[in-house]
Amino acid sequence: MSDLLTPESEITDTPLGDALAERYLAYALSTIMHRALPDVRDGLKPVHRRLLYAMRQLRLDPASGFKKSARVVGDVIGKYHPHGDQSVYDALVRLAQDFSIRYPLIDGQGNFGNVDGDNAAAMRYTETRLTEVAQALLEGIDEDAVDFRETYDGEESEPLVLPAAFPNLLANGATGIAVGMATSIPPHNVAELCDAMLHMIKHPNAGIEKLLDFVPGPDFPTGGVMIEPRASILEAYTTGRGGFRVRARWEVEKTPRSGYQIVVTEIPYQVQKGKLIEKVAELINNRKLSLLGDIRDESAEDIRIVLEPRTRTVEPEMLMRQLFQFSDLEVRIPLNLNVLDRNLVPGVMSLRDALRAFLDHRKEVLVRRSNYRLARIEHRLEVLDGYLIAFLNLDKIIRIIRNEDEPKPKLIQAFKLTDIQAEAILDMRLRALRKLEEMALRREHKALSDERKLLMGLLKSDEKQWEKIAEDLKALRVKFGPKTALGKRRTTITDAPAMDEIPLEVMIEREPVTIVCSQKGWIRQLKGHLPEDPELKYKDGDGPAFWLQAQTTDRLILFASNGRFYTLRCDKLPGGRGHGEPVRLMIDLDNDHDIVTILVHDPERSLLVASSNGHGFIVAESEVVAATRNGKQVLNVSGDVEAHVCTPAVGDSIAVVGDNRKLLIFARDEVPVMTRGKGVILQRYKDGGLSDAKMFTLADGLSWQDRSGRRQSEQNLQEWVAKRSQAGRLPPRGFPRSNKFA
Repeated sequence: MSDLLTPESEITDTPLGDALAERYLAYALSTIMHRALPDVRDGLKPVHRRLLYAMRQLRLDPASGFKKSARVVGDVIGKYHPHGDQSVYDALVRLAQDFSIRYPLIDGQGNFGNVDGDNAAAMRYTETRLTEVAQALLEGIDEDAVDFRETYDGEESEPLVLPAAFPNLLANGATGIAVGMATSIPPHNVAELCDAMLHMIKHPNAGIEKLLDFVPGPDFPTGGVMIEPRASILEAYTTGRGGFRVRARWEVEKTPRSGYQIVVTEIPYQVQKGKLIEKVAELINNRKLSLLGDIRDESAEDIRIVLEPRTRTVEPEMLMRQLFQFSDLEVRIPLNLNVLDRNLVPGVMSLRDALRAFLDHRKEVLVRRSNYRLARIEHRLEVLDGYLIAFLNLDKIIRIIRNEDEPKPKLIQAFKLTDIQAEAILDMRLRALRKLEEMALRREHKALSDERKLLMGLLKSDEKQWEKIAEDLKALRVKFGPKTALGKRRTTITDAPAMDEIPLEVMIEREPVTIVCSQKGWIRQLKGHLPEDPELKYKDGDGPAFWLQAQTTDRLILFASNGRFYTLRCDKLPGGRGHGEPVRLMIDLDNDHDIVTILVHDPERSLLVASSNGHGFIVAESEVVAATRNGKQVLNVSGDVEAHVCTPAVGDSIAVVGDNRKLLIFARDEVPVMTRGKGVILQRYKDGGLSDAKMFTLADGLSWQDRSGRRQSEQNLQEWVAKRSQAGRLPPRGFPRSNKFA
């Protein structure tokens, strides 16, 4: 038992915090380097790299047959990636999904899931092989193009990075979450990337703005329409961080009886069609999409989502704007170009940095493959020189081999051969001694000599190396270019819409309602347009104050004695059950101030506002709408002065009456139109202040309501008409003792 215990000499005292920090840092680095972030050179994470390499070892090239996915997964976890088989299979499945990856790296046979969000079949049912894109990533891997390392058990070796003759990082994108950092790279069009890199080869100092002429934005496998402005795209590609707004592609189809329906043919990237339809149906049931009547899925191999408007009068553009706002028919795809550089150091790169890193990797691979090929040619030429010597001295060589116990040293001494040449001659078959074979060897010798000369020239010239890389990029562009089904751009890039705000009446179903507010500020909403009901119940000690008829799409403007206007949406008001809710819970109105009036908002109307000391002005109602609970200050008041009157500015004259029972009438033109202020003097008072004000048309006369509720009017008003800011005269006979017009 004592043998299993750790010797005291190996025990060290370490603070718990330091021990935890050290171990967590090791875990974080392992997650960043070996799981979450892709390599900028081949755009792959270790699990993807091991999948492709294992499939190559199984000879699953595009021209071969398929093998079971379980066989591939077994080789990966057995030789290279000692993790759970399900996680490895999930990674394999994604590389085969043409709706998840722009240029699939694995050709799958069987059920590999769909855009609805359904999972792939079990690995024992599906079959796989590599695609031509994956083959391009692996091209030259046996020619010393990249470094290898031992696998976890030391029995095999695996590449640290792939040669990557395909710009996989930007072409297919990547996502991942590490410790303290993440990456999110959308896919791009490979032909556009090739054009940008060809330009960078000619102009190494090309800026991001110029590269945007070649790479205007992402190209998603599911298509869609990107509406991000160019300035925003430029900033994202310059900093390596940003995002792109992508919308579904849709079209209008005519239906009988002058109707129409909208058909969505492409949905945004990484949006599951099944969940999208489910969410929209839920919004319809919750009456949050007032313009949409129904949604149904008619998809087969292609996407076809049918949207039926509630009525034929609904504009298709307005319906889609509502859907873009409330559903995943519009999403924002993030860009976070956080990758591992060639030294496996994580960092955020710009578009130019990522393209430059790929070009530098291609140059390094080209040099290593050229050196490897040159070494093979040198070896072969050495062997061929030995063969040619053998043909010239065939009889003597045969005699030495027949007579000597150890012919190799004798051959080297007699013909000044190298060890390699002597070994090759001894291993040569008798059938190779034909005269015709000698001619073939001389032709091969000449061809290899010419190739050696070209390779040596390539390795000595930086310019020739870039020319070779440019040739490879041009060939790649042709193979996966816009004229091919795979390379054609799928995502359309347009300017951002000029107006995205949806009018309130579009978002809410229009229904008639009656707004009731009590004297103590309890507000509620009753369905329908109802006449004033004296039997309506209020809290004890409370009573009716405001009774308005409106629509659920309307907004209320509330004017308080502090001179502020507040805005409430009718659809957000509490229902008619009970006594409602205090309006002070909906707006920031102090208990020291009261409600002066409540009106249904009319943006085309103007209002006359006045304070208790007789100052006032006219303000456009569109200027008083408040965006926050704090309201909007319009009429400035201070001290004992309070906002006292707010009435619609309809008519050519203004009538004001004071607490002193003096009436004054003057022209509307004498009162200025303002957006905020104290206003001008409407009427002067020796004692008291303003009691009420009203706007009317002078030719129609002035009317008021007496104690019994009857309307009375006065047509001859000339003796009360004067200039603004005067004291006025006693009102006509029958004017209410309350000094109120209504």
